[in-house]
Amino acid sequence: MASEKKKQPGRGLYDWVQTLVCAVTAVVLVFAFAVRIVSVSGASMRETLQNGDMLLVLDSHLCGEYRRGDIVIFQRPDFEGGEQIVKRVIAAAGQTVDIDYGAGVVYVDGEALTEPYIREPTWLDEGLDLPVTVPEGCVFVMGDNRNESKDSRHVELGPVDTRHIIGRAVLIAVPGETAGLERREWGRVGPLD
Repeated sequence: MASEKKKQPGRGLYDWVQTLVCAVTAVVLVFAFAVRIVSVSGASMRETLQNGDMLLVLDSHLCGEYRRGDIVIFQRPDFEGGEQIVKRVIAAAGQTVDIDYGAGVVYVDGEALTEPYIREPTWLDEGLDLPVTVPEGCVFVMGDNRNESKDSRHVELGPVDTRHIIGRAVLIAVPGETAGLERREWGRVGPLD
């Protein structure tokens, strides 16, 4: 006679609770050390990002080097009241940025950038003396809605120290406002190449 294992009363509930606790712990650890959710506030990144978009952001410790095209979130206590700010990296350390405001063209290392993501050409001079070579450990950031963006062109900000960067946007977790858009595009965040 083969002996059958008797199912212990409450064992199924115990296994279910144990699985739930492990899953919740894993999610908490991921959101504490690897990713976070950041909300886009304002119009400085239109049309790429809309006001109210919720971004999934990879923590800065896991990002590695920042490169042109990355959308980053940074925070500096002495700028914009310490708010979290979302901008696009235009140049990295050692690169030289210049802007021809008359033509609305941004140059990096003497080469005009092709920028299909911008809302309109760059006409607004925010006071930073250009050309500027990005210092070591910094990036030059700009909003995609250039003429409604307070960014590295602003004399109070300039190039952003990478120690102030919270992380890199990976994807849109929840779309925000849809005004003026025919449909929501979930793939608006990511590398340019």
